[in-house]
Amino acid sequence: MNNKSSSGTQATAPQHVAIIMDGNNRWARKRFLPGVAGHKAGVDAVKAMIEVCIEEGVEVLTLFAFSSENWRRPEDEVGALMELFLGALRREVRKLRENGVRLQIIGDRSRFAPELQQAMAKAEETTAGGQRLTLAIAANYGGQWDITQAVRQLAAEVATGVRDASGITEQDIEARLTTANLPPPDLCIRTGGEKRISNFLLWQFAYTEFYFSDLYWPDFKQDALRDALADFSCRQRRFGKTSEQVAAES
Repeated sequence: MNNKSSSGTQATAPQHVAIIMDGNNRWARKRFLPGVAGHKAGVDAVKAMIEVCIEEGVEVLTLFAFSSENWRRPEDEVGALMELFLGALRREVRKLRENGVRLQIIGDRSRFAPELQQAMAKAEETTAGGQRLTLAIAANYGGQWDITQAVRQLAAEVATGVRDASGITEQDIEARLTTANLPPPDLCIRTGGEKRISNFLLWQFAYTEFYFSDLYWPDFKQDALRDALADFSCRQRRFGKTSEQVAAES
């Protein structure tokens, strides 16, 4: 379990790991394969992450599967991704339930086909009793969109007189984000060698630790995640305090 607190602490196992799964297309190109082959190979990496997170006591795993900007990709690639997502939901949901994994999908579902929306809802319902790990899949998700939709809810409450604008707090915004029921991420991993967060969980990353790997996502398997967790365990999380303050409190 994670011993994190706002007073600062030496990091141990993260409670919440978020991953930006990058490099599928480059993995495929390197092998002279179509891009969708990389996305299909990436499914095995997802399974590896779930396995290690359960073993290590991680409570929440959030995966950035499809951003709100990914609609700009070639139409055939987007179509293939949608088919892969739908197939994975139908094929893997029973295994998730059997392994005690609760699935939660965050993002704007309105742009997805009705069939896919129905599959999402059914998968969440089927796995609702999972207690070992919460697997949050960010689909048609953007951090700016998430903050905007939360602020719109609050603006509507102000407009109808439910609340006063001057009384709005950070906690009020957090309570309306799509991750409201989840703890903030302790660790964010990005694969593929890029070093940016690409509009992912912008609010939630306020004090998240970052780990960047040059491995393409399909190659990021069990040992790679264990290396990232080991690196995290060596970090001192200060939450605005000095190292000396944290040391004195530990």
